[in-house]
Amino acid sequence: MRPAALLPSIQRQRRGSARPVTVAEPAAPVPAAADPAVLHRLVVEHGDAVYRLALSVVRDRALAEDIAQETMMKAWLALPTLRDQGSLRSWVLRIANNTAISTLRARRAIAVDPHELPEAEAPVERSVESRVQSDAVVSEFVAALDTLDELSRTIVVLREVEGLSYDEIAAVLNVPLPTVKTRLLRARRRLSSTLKEWA
Repeated sequence: MRPAALLPSIQRQRRGSARPVTVAEPAAPVPAAADPAVLHRLVVEHGDAVYRLALSVVRDRALAEDIAQETMMKAWLALPTLRDQGSLRSWVLRIANNTAISTLRARRAIAVDPHELPEAEAPVERSVESRVQSDAVVSEFVAALDTLDELSRTIVVLREVEGLSYDEIAAVLNVPLPTVKTRLLRARRRLSSTLKEWA
């Protein structure tokens, strides 16, 4: 989901719009330090990454959008408590991962609809042949991801799509560093030909 599409949904929620939204209204009052401009910056800087991470876990685009909205609200309201601003990205992604897993547990079933990772926006000048080839690579990458287990799939997305370090991935997913390395190595072997084209 693009940040521009995510923000209005959150803003409607904050204004108490009658239009239904999927994110639950927080029970606690909004802290005085929770500036709407900060929310906008969070969405612009981290919205896409949060959506992709949620999508890698739940494998359902509509549900991933709901999780992205909920994550942005949680991060915005809790931001005044964050002491180390240097870890903001990992912190937001950790919230997204925990929210996605909690959502799946609450539903007691993993969504099985096929998903698509959003493509980076490309210049309009791309030829038709270039667009077709790019779309084919993305489709193959998504299909290959579907063959992995949930943890391995999320690790691949965080490393190959989001560019996180091994240490950051371990922190976001709350798993030991050796687990990250082992799962990523196995996943890369399984996805080797697809990842070469993706790169």
